[in-house]
Amino acid sequence: MSNEILSANNAEYGEIISIIERARENAFRAVNRELISMYWDIGKYVSGKVKSVGWGKSVVKDFSKFIQSRYFGIRGFSPQNIWRMKQFYEIYNENEKLSTLSREISWSNNVLIMMGAKSEEAREFYLLLAQKNNYSARELERQMDSMLFERTMISDEKNKLFISKNPGLTALRDSYVLEFLDIPESHREMELRKAIIANLRDFILEFGKDFTFVGEEYRVQVGNTDFHIDLLFYNRELSCLVAIELKVKKFKPEYLGQLEFYLEALDRDVKKPTENPSVGLILCAGKDDTVVEYALSRSMSPALVADYQLHLPEKILLQNKLRELTELAETEEINEDE
Repeated sequence: MSNEILSANNAEYGEIISIIERARENAFRAVNRELISMYWDIGKYVSGKVKSVGWGKSVVKDFSKFIQSRYFGIRGFSPQNIWRMKQFYEIYNENEKLSTLSREISWSNNVLIMMGAKSEEAREFYLLLAQKNNYSARELERQMDSMLFERTMISDEKNKLFISKNPGLTALRDSYVLEFLDIPESHREMELRKAIIANLRDFILEFGKDFTFVGEEYRVQVGNTDFHIDLLFYNRELSCLVAIELKVKKFKPEYLGQLEFYLEALDRDVKKPTENPSVGLILCAGKDDTVVEYALSRSMSPALVADYQLHLPEKILLQNKLRELTELAETEEINEDE
């Protein structure tokens, strides 16, 4: 069948295709919920046996062999996976919210979160993230390796003032990891932009799957002059355009004026009446947080400044930074109460 006929049929039967796809997705989710519930019940059973009669590795190994001999060819019942089922039950059995969320994602994603997230807050973050974005195991693993939970918490704490003034900025963060670009530490803006376009799928994974690419060097005309926005995206959840300006140097306050000009041009000439005001992000190689705070303090535009790094962050450094910010926030709350 030719591509022309396929395209015509897609257009004509689009509603039917949507119905079929939705039904298939619902069926997959229903099967997955039953599978996770079965693992939960087995984990509960094994946990009880360990506590009541002292089941150990040899008994669980025999248990595994029994299940696999009874149901020939069945997968997922290795001794290691049975111990994971026990761990799964014990981690979530006292948290109804998280146990319910865990049934909405795949078992492989649940295992990644159990192994990688060490607090209830982190587990909830990744459970919601995987559910919302329908992540594959590879995609979720990359987000966890890049310490997305810690980076998001640090970003929210740093930018809470600006986010409170502009709720649309919750889709943006304080820092991004672009290790997949494979470009040298010393690079030009054009190299950075071209590398992002060449790795657009991974770039959107880092930013969030609600981002849809609109164009690079997007042209806006003001008066008789053409201007070009480095990268323009649309965020489906926020229903707005997102302009990203790339800077391979440390943030300078004058960068903000350029971005605000672009946001005004987008809102006047590109934004549709049903869409929300455009938001902007300056993505630079480095920044002084105090300089950023001064620059943004009087800005009326929904804009944030973030830095990027070309390698995965060091876990211990991010954890220490998050702990410092959390302790500082708690101290400030105590002082306010007094």
